[in-house]
Amino acid sequence: MSLAPGAKGAAAARAYAAWLVVCVVWGTTYLAIRISIETYPPLLMSAVRWLTAGSLLVAILVSRGQRLPGRATWPGLAMLGLLLIGFGNGAVVWAEQTVPSGLTAVLVAVAPFWMVAIEALVPGGAPLTPRSAGGLLVGFAGIVVLVWPDLQVGGPPGFTGGVIATQLACLGWALGSVYSKRRGPGEHVLAAVSIEMLFGGLWLLAGGLLHREWSMAAYSLRSTLGVLYLVAFGSIVGFSAYTYALGHLPVATVSLYAYVNPLIAVALGTAVLHEPVSARMLAAAAIVLAGMAIVRGKR
Repeated sequence: MSLAPGAKGAAAARAYAAWLVVCVVWGTTYLAIRISIETYPPLLMSAVRWLTAGSLLVAILVSRGQRLPGRATWPGLAMLGLLLIGFGNGAVVWAEQTVPSGLTAVLVAVAPFWMVAIEALVPGGAPLTPRSAGGLLVGFAGIVVLVWPDLQVGGPPGFTGGVIATQLACLGWALGSVYSKRRGPGEHVLAAVSIEMLFGGLWLLAGGLLHREWSMAAYSLRSTLGVLYLVAFGSIVGFSAYTYALGHLPVATVSLYAYVNPLIAVALGTAVLHEPVSARMLAAAAIVLAGMAIVRGKR
């Protein structure tokens, strides 16, 4: 049954409102992550974040009588949890141990390039046009300008590994987004998201325990507030909005949130953490955004 024109318009408005929430809220989470891992171990902090957010969502939905996804859907949700949360978020947190939060956001801004490339490879996906390929090359040239001098001299300890982690995050996020888009309608968005968060948290918990991150260290109030912000806004609000937007808008449109996130992240990192902003970083960010504009322009 097709929706009436008015209903379609309302659904589109809600989808774009959700996308706008993603643009703004996720731009602030890079700072919150950096503050959180000042005293919390990275993977276990992420695990606590997603397990808490998922549990709260489950409790709210059950109290309202909402049915949760059946076990038949769990393998798919577990895969999404691994790709979107385990890799897509966990690798970003790992990177921020050695890469400034604003720079991390700029590096993660290439996620739409990964989405376009993967979309072109899957059956039925949008083909990679010469314009798209050119935009991808321009965007990656921006990344080279951004990190090449530090890579040549070694950079700060762990810097190269942090850069690699950001691209693993982009790959996982792109794979998860394309897979999520193809799972089809029929699931209650928040119900599916809640189980996906729990699986993602379990993947991160396993990673943290394998990395022997568990400790009884003193966690600062500042870091704890950062974790709580990530639970409430980064996970429950932001991730739910992203999943809703992804279910109602094209992948290419949703991925444009990456235009806004680095601008907010760089501004906050500079204002709050006094992270350096060089002319080279600004030039590289401009090249990356130019590449995105080429990819997203009319073909």
